[in-house]
Amino acid sequence: MADLKASIVNEHRPQLSPYEDIYRDIHQHPDISLQVARTAAIVAKHLQRLHFHVQQKIGGHGVVGVLHNGPGKTVILRADMDAIPILEATNLPYASTTKAQSPEDKEVPVMHACGHDMHTTTLMATAELLQAARSKWKGTLICLFQPNEETAKGAQAMVDDGLYEKVPVPDIVLGQHIMTIKAGSVALRSGPILAGVDSFDIRIFGKGGHGARPDVCIDPIVTAGHVLTRFQTIVSREVKPGELGVISCGSTHGGSAANIIPDHVDMKITARAYSTQVQERLLKGIDRVVRAECTASGATQEPSIKSLMHAPPTVNAEAPYEILNKTFLAYFQDDLCKGEAKAASEDFSILATACDRPYLFWNFGCVEPEQWAEAEKNGTTAQIPGPHTARFAPVIQPTMRAAVDSFSLAALTFLGV
Repeated sequence: MADLKASIVNEHRPQLSPYEDIYRDIHQHPDISLQVARTAAIVAKHLQRLHFHVQQKIGGHGVVGVLHNGPGKTVILRADMDAIPILEATNLPYASTTKAQSPEDKEVPVMHACGHDMHTTTLMATAELLQAARSKWKGTLICLFQPNEETAKGAQAMVDDGLYEKVPVPDIVLGQHIMTIKAGSVALRSGPILAGVDSFDIRIFGKGGHGARPDVCIDPIVTAGHVLTRFQTIVSREVKPGELGVISCGSTHGGSAANIIPDHVDMKITARAYSTQVQERLLKGIDRVVRAECTASGATQEPSIKSLMHAPPTVNAEAPYEILNKTFLAYFQDDLCKGEAKAASEDFSILATACDRPYLFWNFGCVEPEQWAEAEKNGTTAQIPGPHTARFAPVIQPTMRAAVDSFSLAALTFLGV
């Protein structure tokens, strides 16, 4: 059966040069979260050309294409479409110079620094492959292109907008993500693969005044310093050794002059864990610490703690993992490696848990093989620019081919081929 799936993929894989052009175009013209209209239109037009039943503007600019092909299983393949506010520094001939308005109404540079351009393009190519091979499988294929993954709100928005009233409930949801490993390789694992994440805006209030008279002020900068220090004890003293717990502060801002104590300090915080139990402990600890330190500092106003983002952990179940691992091992052989759990986060799993269905999520490589071999030899693989950096520059091939093949093989596996 593995040979049959391989022969289907190799026989029906489309010419990828047109998709390489699509990739370059999407990379050069990225759409930031909440503004993915251009990319969504490209996707919708492509699916319509392939005779999928297409529905648009689900949960914003979400697009789904449904291909009914007789009785059988229903499989969702998911790709995300949005880019992030980073000034590109790759010097690629198709580098982005795009700017957009942020939710804070600021002009920001935009770059596909998380590989969603490759995710989108490979699913478009996979749709063509499976449509061409429809005589070899039965069931229903759903290609889902999600907006706003970077805000961790796109999947839930599609569900809340009646996704599963518009398309059949799947038997399984499948997704993949680019990763800085050798291009042409695929990484799969069971158990935790991505952490859950919560992020917050926190405002700590004080009483401002002249820097020469701190005795008549309540200094929120000092309070914020105690909060940040105490946050680390939540991880080191409340999380069991060996379990992942991360609390990070990415921004602290208060005041505008050396001799003025401000009225408040603003902080941006993220918390991450592989289990919901640990994540809940981190969140309770954050709330407790912030409020207690404000009380200890004599603050006369309660702190503001505003939730900005939530995504659950991504955990691959053992049973579907074993099924797909067998397919991948037969096809990719030495280019299949055991995946590693990462503290990054995704909202992908919501598409499955919302309808109580299983899911699988894996990675594919994007580093030129010779570069990767040299970096492995020198122990410098961690220095290769990765996602969310300005110099992240995936090699187009064999990255794209491996991603198309892995998506197609996974779909065929769970469609029962």
